[in-house]
Amino acid sequence: MSSTEPSAPDPAASQVPREVPPRLVFRHSALGALAAALFLICALPLMLSVPFFWLVVLVPVGFVVWLLRVRTTVDGDTVTARTVTGSRSVAWDDIASLRLGRRSGLTAVLGDDSALPLPAVHLRDLPALAVASGGRVPDPTDG
Repeated sequence: MSSTEPSAPDPAASQVPREVPPRLVFRHSALGALAAALFLICALPLMLSVPFFWLVVLVPVGFVVWLLRVRTTVDGDTVTARTVTGSRSVAWDDIASLRLGRRSGLTAVLGDDSALPLPAVHLRDLPALAVASGGRVPDPTDG
């Protein structure tokens, strides 16, 4: 027998289970290396003609080092913010809140009111951060 009445949607089927990744890495786009290479090509004529202008090579090299080094790594237990000169890891339990900074960057506010900037994490990354945190950060896109 078949029924002509429309069936009610299954609430369990509408919720897609979110698989928590073991580790999530937020980093800047590698496309910046292309900008550094373009800068180097444009500066080449001056580097060859002006004395000591070859030192300008240090600018794109430093930029690429910064680009490759700076990142934020998030897993179920810790948040690691890595800068050019070092890194700092904190447990999720030590993070009191997240603060929106300049240019939509995020900063973790710790329990002792100190701040931990999260490099390469932006406002648009909050849903991914919510999944990677295992629910410790609320997802702003959930109604």
